[in-house]
Amino acid sequence: MTIPQNVREEILTKVDRLVQRKHFNPALNGANWSELVQERRPRILAAETIEALENEMSSLLSRLKTSHTGFFHRSLRTIPARHAINATCRPYSLNGSGAKWMFQDVHVGGAAQKAGIRAGDLLVELDGKEISPPSQPVFRMGVPARLTIEKLSGDRAEIEIGVPAPKSKKHPVNQPLAIVCSTLEPGLGLLKVTMFPGAVGIDLAHGFDRAIASFKECDRLIVDLRGNTGGGIGVLRLMSYLTPDKRPVGYSLTKKRAAGGYRREELAQFRRIPSHKAALIWLLLRYAFVDKSIAVVTEGLGQQRFHGRVVILVNEHSASAAEMVAGFARENSLATIVGTKTPGRLLSGTGFKVGHGFMLGLPVGAYLTWAGTLLEGKGIEPDVSVDLSRDALRQDRDTQLERAIEVVLKL
Repeated sequence: MTIPQNVREEILTKVDRLVQRKHFNPALNGANWSELVQERRPRILAAETIEALENEMSSLLSRLKTSHTGFFHRSLRTIPARHAINATCRPYSLNGSGAKWMFQDVHVGGAAQKAGIRAGDLLVELDGKEISPPSQPVFRMGVPARLTIEKLSGDRAEIEIGVPAPKSKKHPVNQPLAIVCSTLEPGLGLLKVTMFPGAVGIDLAHGFDRAIASFKECDRLIVDLRGNTGGGIGVLRLMSYLTPDKRPVGYSLTKKRAAGGYRREELAQFRRIPSHKAALIWLLLRYAFVDKSIAVVTEGLGQQRFHGRVVILVNEHSASAAEMVAGFARENSLATIVGTKTPGRLLSGTGFKVGHGFMLGLPVGAYLTWAGTLLEGKGIEPDVSVDLSRDALRQDRDTQLERAIEVVLKL
């Protein structure tokens, strides 16, 4: 399908204006948007097909170097493995013969796990085509995908994996089990959190309540946030279980409030996740007509046996709300962080229709810790760095979890 010249100009004009009006990133990353548009304008206006225009606009927007930034046509929408099949991938070197994508976090209840994929398996082909870094494996929602996998044993397997169509078109994410808890040994609990679904997270909060109740005999806790894709304010319940008191966590900041000046202590506060969904009406009325610059404060849930003996596991895929947890724990000395550096993807994004089936995703707000630290583009360095070894995975060993256990038992 060919896109007329006037339509291309119309879309570029809308994108240009929206970025100038809505895009928010306090760090700016040194990008001069007007110069970038003028530089890329000829290539964008020469992009006659949907695919070409999507690629050129995405290339332009990538120069802003911010998370939650993208451009796509709804007919071509593809999303990365972490959202489509609930598995993350990382480059893996093949001893001088290039690299392949290695599955890293394979979440329970997700499409990849149901298809038999394990952490450490290598992705060789996707839909009959070889794929290797830096080309990202992406999936069409609602369309099955054919994968050629090199298993940890060295054998190859052909797998057809179902890619469910997400329930929400605005937030196209398929959900694995959000919370998985177990007792690793007497007195040591493991809480695996894959994402924080739900805008307010009432059901998620109840899930955390049940999980923590199951750890009543545990005086040590490992919180595994590896591969966590983030989510909504339900993350507050998890952070509240890390400290007995009501403590400021951080705050969101809109472009308008940042430009007009503010004092963090004077921002509206979100202090508790309601117990019942009927309270959502009250929340809507309270926050619907105020600036979305909001401070977050823990709920004051009281003392837990494991306080002071907590390890949080993170990796390069622990993003967004997962970084809120790690940042809060680090800033308040509530846990030891183990794993690899987080990606630094912590802006608040939204989608804008720009006509003719195209959508623009932009960050419209930032998140700062209570000390004023902007995590976007920086991430969080672990206190104890340890990588995930594929050789160890062949022996059913998780080197990062093993190190976390060593650390927490010494606390």
